[in-house]
Order: sequence, then C-alpha cells, then structure tokens
Amino acid sequence: MDEGGTPLLPDSLVYQIFLSLGPADVLAAGLVCRQWQAVSRDEFLWREQFYRYYQVARDVPRHPAATSWYEEFRRLYDMVPCVEVQTLKEHTDQVLHLSFSHSGYQFASCSKDCTVKIWNNDLTISLLHSADMRPYNWSYTQFSQFNQDDSLLLASGVFLGPHNSSSGEIAVISLDSFALLSRVRNKPYDVFGCWLTETSLISGNLHRIGDITSCSVLWLNNAFQDVESENVNVVKRLFKIQNLNASTIRTVMVADCSRFDNPDLLLDASDQATPLCQVFDLGGDSEDEAASPPLRNPRPGRAKEGLRRVLDGVLDGGTQLSERALETRVAELLAQGHTKPPERSAADARNKYLIFTTGCLTYSPHQIGIKQILPHQMTTAGPVLGEGRGSDAFFDALDHVIDVHGHIIGMGLSPDNRYLYVNSRAWPPGSVVADPMQPPPIAEEIDLLVFDLKTMREVKRALRAHRAYTPNDECFFIFLDVSRDFVASGAEDRHGYIWDRHYNICLAKLRHEDVVNSVAFSPQEQELLLTASDDATIKAWRSPRTVRVLQASRPRLRPFFSWFASHRR
Repeated sequence: MDEGGTPLLPDSLVYQIFLSLGPADVLAAGLVCRQWQAVSRDEFLWREQFYRYYQVARDVPRHPAATSWYEEFRRLYDMVPCVEVQTLKEHTDQVLHLSFSHSGYQFASCSKDCTVKIWNNDLTISLLHSADMRPYNWSYTQFSQFNQDDSLLLASGVFLGPHNSSSGEIAVISLDSFALLSRVRNKPYDVFGCWLTETSLISGNLHRIGDITSCSVLWLNNAFQDVESENVNVVKRLFKIQNLNASTIRTVMVADCSRFDNPDLLLDASDQATPLCQVFDLGGDSEDEAASPPLRNPRPGRAKEGLRRVLDGVLDGGTQLSERALETRVAELLAQGHTKPPERSAADARNKYLIFTTGCLTYSPHQIGIKQILPHQMTTAGPVLGEGRGSDAFFDALDHVIDVHGHIIGMGLSPDNRYLYVNSRAWPPGSVVADPMQPPPIAEEIDLLVFDLKTMREVKRALRAHRAYTPNDECFFIFLDVSRDFVASGAEDRHGYIWDRHYNICLAKLRHEDVVNSVAFSPQEQELLLTASDDATIKAWRSPRTVRVLQASRPRLRPFFSWFASHRR
C-alpha cells in the first residue's frame, strides 16, 4: 500500500503471481493483507489450482453439488480418510473381510483365524464379541453382512466336510444375544451369500452334470430354521442356471432398484473412444446379441436338429472336437430347448436384481450375470425345495450378461445401488480361450470398472492404481467399497487405495505390511474407512478434518492452509 492506502500492485498482477504459487503458499499469502486475501479466494485461481494439483482433465466439469472451486479443492484434500488413527490387532491370522452395520455403530471382521469378530464403532473402536467357528468344522471365515435392521449378521466361511471335502457354509448370528440361529450349506464357498430380506438369505449349490458342465441352484433360506408348521418353508429354490466350461456362479449380491436416486456420474461412457467390455442384453432384440451366450429363448425343434447335426458330424469324422469341446457343444444345444426365458413385469420399484460372477469360456469368472428378482419371489412361501417343477424342469435364463474379458476379483455397489464397481484383471487383447482349464494370463494391473445398472452399460473410464500378482489359478477376491463420493479397494501391493468417484482420480494410498484384502466405509460418515490385511491387522483411517475436530481440546483449531502446508503429499 502507498501512503494513501492504495495498493501498489493491481489485483490482476497479484493474481498472475499467485498462479505461480502452490495451494499452501496461496493460502499463506492471503493472510498478508485484505487485497491479497480477496485474490487468494478467487474462483478462477482455485479452478486452476484444482486442475493442476489433482491432474484432472480440463474438459471435466466441476462436481454439480460443489459450491466453489476452493471448497471442492478443500473437500478432496481435507475430507478423504487418509490419516491412520487406530490399529486393531485382536485377530491372529489374515483378516479377509470387513462389513459395517447400516447404522454405522458396529462392524464385523472375518479372518483365517476362523473367528467372526463384532466391534463397537466409537471414537475409540473396541471389540464387542468374538465367535469361534472351529467347533462347527469351519476352516476359516471369509465374509459377513448385516441385515437391513441390524438385528442379524450373516457370516460365511469354508466348511471341512467328510474326507476333507471343502464347501462353504453360511451362519446367521443374532446381534442381541450373539446366539447362532441357523447354518446353511453353500457351494462353492465363494458364493459368499447375501441377504434378500430382513429374515431371508440367498445361498448356492452346485450339481455336476459332466466333466466341465454343471448346474448352479440359488436358494432362498429362512434365517430362523425353526419350522412353525408344515406349511412354512425353510428353503425355496430361486433359480437354476446351467454352467459351461467349468464355470460356476460365485459372489452373489442384491441391488435394490427402488434406491436408484443419484444423478448420473461424470465421465460418461460416451467420452470413451473404445468400450472396455462387452455388454450383452439378453432381454432385447438388437442385432449385437449374436455373440451372447446361448441361454435365451428355448426352441426345442431347432435344438434337437442342431444336436443331430453335431453328432452326425462327429460320427462321420467330418467334425473334429475334443471331448470337452463336444460336451460344451452338446450342453449348449440341449440348453436351447430347456431354458426358460426371463419373466417380464412392468416397472416396479420393489424389484431387485440378483448380481453374481459367472462365465461361459473358462472357470475364471469373467462375466457378470444379472437376474431380476420379482416381488413374488421374495418370500419363502410356496413349494418347498423346488416342488411344483417336473423332471424336465427348465434352466433359468439370465436377464443381462456383462463380459469384462478378464478375471473378476471384486465387486461392490454404490450406496444407492445404481452403480456396480468391479475389480478386474484383464486378459491380453484378442486372446482366445482354447481350453477352459487353461485361461489366458491376467494383467498385474487391476482395472476398477463402473457399470450403470439403470442402463446396463459401462459409464466410467477404468480406475487404475492398484495391483495384484497371483496367477489365474491362485487368484483371490479383493473386496472394495463405495461411499457417496469415494470408492476404495485393497490390493496385493500392501496398500489400500481411495479414488474420487466423480473425477476418476486416485486420492490416497493407505499402507499395510501385507496384502490388503478388504476395505469398508462407514455408511454414516464417509470420512471413516477401515482396511483389513494379511498382516492380521485392521486399520482405521479418518480424514484430516475429522482428526482436527477430535483434537478440539486445543485452544484453537489449526487453519486448513496450516495443516496443508505441514502435510504435503
């Protein structure tokens, strides 16, 4: 200022100088005088800082809910759960999965130590209960899920049966008394299981038909296995689906259509030059369905004629097929005449989607199957154990199939259930599966794909930062989680990762001493994240803003720019 109080430098020149500074320096300079303070909050200045610091493409608009570029910058820096606040060491072996209650007051953890632990989520997390599943011949626990009113906990694990045969089992635990209410067999064990209603859950079973052909049956089970009368079901068959080429149904989950209330995400698929996946809509009539799996409208006459031609060709020596290829071809033709088309219903807010991993080329799960669950199917009332269907019962056709051309190792739903996030390790471009027992090699990079369940289309460029190293035949599930603004995932590179859902940028790496298997956001405060690792620990991470609030015993809070300056990434 001169003696008359007039600035010696015009605002435009101060603005140009501030453009060459970093965010922390801009905020510090804003404390010098009123003129600099006003320039330091300029919207165009913070727009430039945002794109430059976070390396977001310039054509990506600001989040629709953001009030200013400064506040948006602060949100991504100050409200991401990246500060470690507590390490839980009560497990004695690898921790495989985490799940929060819907209220956020409790969470559960599963581990190779064969326990399911339930925790109180307070300012300081504490252990509430530990259930040891070894007395029930379990090898380890691997997954858990709270029902909608947080009164019951579903826990699944690997069960050791006779002659060391391993399959899965699902247990239901009361959260009032911690009593074990029921146990349900689950095969294969990585179906995991899930809740359909507050008192009914979905499990799986697998029936071998041939060497590489099988049938998956999905069951609706009552969480309380006490039969009140002979007319009340314990289990009810939901769907029966044919599997080809050693594939099986795994990782079932339920998406609730009535919760589709969020606006469209940014970075729509229309921005991509080349689609990263194939999406087959089995319920439509478009021409691009020619490459889709054969489980569509049954045509018994054509199926029998096709089967006769194949067998004639093999007997005449004109068709050269291996035993497995012949089995697959025969199974495909038979299924064309024994597959019931999807049921059609008017749009109903009560409808739900059953989502699972599957395949048609190899045992590695490379497709996402989607099957609509109609309202009349959401009750255990009706025929017991699938009664009412004759011996020539049809297979059920899928409504939609999404092929990601890679090994799927994780799936998670957004809080509104509209978007499905998928961890996938891609196959090489143009690779062909010649032998179902020898799938293509998979990439070390994990692609995090996003699909809109409203349109059944991919809507985001793949997120990539995390890695996995195990080969196809040893590949395991890496659980991810999605909050309102963020998506997080574990990885085999000893880190958890957090991305912004709207800008598609990686915001934080969370370090462990071994593989990070699972992550979980608190459903009530996305500024709290839990990570679980093979290092036998669970870590709790909070945002810098929350940490300052919890340390509010100090005379005054440190301003944002001061924290920023001392914690530069």
